[in-house]
Amino acid sequence: MARLFDELGERLLRAGVAPRHVRRYLRELGDHLADLRAEEEHAGKSRADAESAALARLGEMEDLARAMMEQSHLQSWSARAPWAMCGLAPLFVLAAAWFVALFILWSGWQIFKPEATSPFGGGPHYGFANIYFQAGKAIYFGAPYFVGWGIGWMAARQRLKVLWPILGLALVALAAGTAQVHASRTGAYGGAYPVSMSFALGSSIPAFLANIQDVAVILTFTALPYLIWRLRQARSLSS
Repeated sequence: MARLFDELGERLLRAGVAPRHVRRYLRELGDHLADLRAEEEHAGKSRADAESAALARLGEMEDLARAMMEQSHLQSWSARAPWAMCGLAPLFVLAAAWFVALFILWSGWQIFKPEATSPFGGGPHYGFANIYFQAGKAIYFGAPYFVGWGIGWMAARQRLKVLWPILGLALVALAAGTAQVHASRTGAYGGAYPVSMSFALGSSIPAFLANIQDVAVILTFTALPYLIWRLRQARSLSS
């Protein structure tokens, strides 16, 4: 019985049914099967015979799966628009995290180093100022990895085709590996809003190679958990 439900759940997930609907459906089927088994046992059958009769009354795998797959409103957003959920949504989340990080940098500059021409200079920070700046730094550098791991988790949970998570991971790595933060009152990015970001692959060969290396490192570490899951799944299906 457990194997039947596992196979049914896997089939529904691969068909694009949202995981929450799959869990609810399997739970309802389990309750219904228990009721059918109880009826068969009450009719005088042994536990093994009652189990077989209950499974027969429950229905074939094909029919049980079709009952869910034909309901389009049960499809997950990842199945309906994988390009948006794996491509656009992660970039919006990354942008929001970076906005928070840059706001921390800008506000910390105004609060703790108002006379400095840049928040990156002026000596080491101590106490609360150090914690404040380090929090923004952790958000800035950690966001691409958490967003990338989120893409892999969603793709594994909803059994997406490998194309979509790889595309999303590549976009996140490209953005993170080429991002540059500018903060200077006297530089080209000075003025009322002296903290800004830009994206570039470098103006020289060394800079280009450094950017590509950063992109490759981020892509490797964000894609690794998802690739491990794919390998483990392939082995379990082949065994």
